[in-house]
Amino acid sequence: MRNILVTGGAGFIGSALAKRLIKEKDNFIVIADDLSTGSVEKLPDPKQKNWKFIKCDLNNYRDISEVMLSFNFDFVFHYAAVVGVQRTLDNPVSVLKDIEGIKNILNIAKNHGTERIFFSSSSEVYGEPVDLPQNELTTPLNSRLPYAVVKNLGEAFLRSYKREFNLNYTIFRLFNTYGPDQSIDFVMSKFIRLAIRNEDINVYGDGTQARTFCFIDDHIDSTVNAFQNDLFVNDVVNIGSDVEVTIKELAALVIDITNSKSTIVHVDPLPEGDMLRRLPDITNMKKLLNRDLTPISEGIKKVLESGKFSKESLTAHE
Repeated sequence: MRNILVTGGAGFIGSALAKRLIKEKDNFIVIADDLSTGSVEKLPDPKQKNWKFIKCDLNNYRDISEVMLSFNFDFVFHYAAVVGVQRTLDNPVSVLKDIEGIKNILNIAKNHGTERIFFSSSSEVYGEPVDLPQNELTTPLNSRLPYAVVKNLGEAFLRSYKREFNLNYTIFRLFNTYGPDQSIDFVMSKFIRLAIRNEDINVYGDGTQARTFCFIDDHIDSTVNAFQNDLFVNDVVNIGSDVEVTIKELAALVIDITNSKSTIVHVDPLPEGDMLRRLPDITNMKKLLNRDLTPISEGIKKVLESGKFSKESLTAHE
């Protein structure tokens, strides 16, 4: 039996990862989350017995040490963090506190037999793009955002702990991921929600900001393959899509697929944090996925088919 810790496991990506890992009966998964942005509604089916949820603050050493010392985890997926452009801009000090969580995880793991740490870094480490596509070996470190700095520090901690304590790691640099359980304050889920309601869709500036969107199944399949097959140990992998779409094109696509009466409305640009382009080099991810990525139109339809964004569901959660 492998003991696996998933921090942030009540969030969108962390919960999807935990649910996939639980399918392997030889895995026992402990989900740790302070529920500041996560939700118990995203936790796995209680009928499955090979998992446990513990509410705790990763940034509090006593909280997380009691969890980690109780289970002696073989593997740790560290996905707990303050996320979302607007949320991180509004709460910069809370973002910086996540450095303590990274240190806590590593300081305990290095002494208790943990084989590998999987760290959810971010596309934000690339700052304003210098070269496109953005390659794992080119990190310009030119971002002014606390969130990007914290993720860069997390990567530096992992490399340092490998060098000094031989603690293995894999870094996943996450680009935009979407799916049925995503919170409604992210661009894809926000647009789908507004379109279903036939409400105006606000687009910052002229809407020519370009992004890529990765469906959650592609994201999780790649991650789990790296774990199960011991791939990209002490290495970095971009997790995303290589198909660019502008934000105004995304809004139009969502309106078309949902057959919505919504109108696109251009509003003032964000003062900072809204990079002009994000385009990852996903050569490594494609090696892990070993299949075609889900086209964005198909992914949006999968989200709609899930029923999580139906008018009835949205009304029930208000």
